[in-house]
Amino acid sequence: MKDQCSIAQQQIENDIANKRYNPMNDVLFKFIFGRDERKNITIDLLNAILNRSGKRAIQEIQFKNSEIVPFYEDDKLTRLDIFCITEDETKIDVEVQIINKKDMERRSLYYWSQMYLMGLNKGAKYRTLNPAITINILSYTIFPGEPTHSMYSIYNIETGRRLNEDMELHFLEVPKFRKKPISKMTRIERWLAYFSNKLNNKEMEELVMSDATIKTAVQDTGLFMQDIEERLKYINRQMAIMDYNSDMDGAREEGREEMATTIAMNMLRNNEPVNKIVEYTSLTTERIQELAKEI
Repeated sequence: MKDQCSIAQQQIENDIANKRYNPMNDVLFKFIFGRDERKNITIDLLNAILNRSGKRAIQEIQFKNSEIVPFYEDDKLTRLDIFCITEDETKIDVEVQIINKKDMERRSLYYWSQMYLMGLNKGAKYRTLNPAITINILSYTIFPGEPTHSMYSIYNIETGRRLNEDMELHFLEVPKFRKKPISKMTRIERWLAYFSNKLNNKEMEELVMSDATIKTAVQDTGLFMQDIEERLKYINRQMAIMDYNSDMDGAREEGREEMATTIAMNMLRNNEPVNKIVEYTSLTTERIQELAKEI
């Protein structure tokens, strides 16, 4: 186990030395996008995702405590990755999610509801409620067949009319990003390229030269890595991610083998030929012969 940890840590250290960082590591993400001294980076990202420009563009944000106190003592504590409020009092939560726990749609709804109800004191008018937006940047796919960036709200199923603009749930599925010439990328595509880690060194250099804000984000990542404490947090988080993915791969492999064994047993009971069972299950002839002895 120690050897595996050492190998994983060395791999991460090598990536850092070669300036291959994971911008979706939540420790690094919060450093770049969750601090006042770099809020211009966050504003640029928000405007790209929300497709705002000109008079509609977000000009200012204030970061708020990411812990939302529950209404009742027994309620679940909500801890957001990045929580900010714009100059027009719109509340925005930005979540970065590397591990797929199969609950992102409902979690996003829950976070949105918590933000939406903030500030609604007893006796207050409902018209005082301000819009709330959740943005989820995901390292996995949850909506097969949908575009890379999906926005959900409340609409009339028959007419398509939107109820109001108080709800926006955004999902950016980073694995769906496909490379294209940097010069042809939109604002949001440049940010997706930044998060994707799909660019080689030459392409990354071209990206930072074409986008001043992303260039700042990359430069500040270098500063982050020079801080020993922050760097250690990043490494520990990366190792935890690698361990989780390794465990999940092992569980999936066990599940596949168990299913193949069940299929093979059923085919043996039906007197199917061994070569056909091998074709259907990918089990070895020796393994199928062992199973045959158990029947």
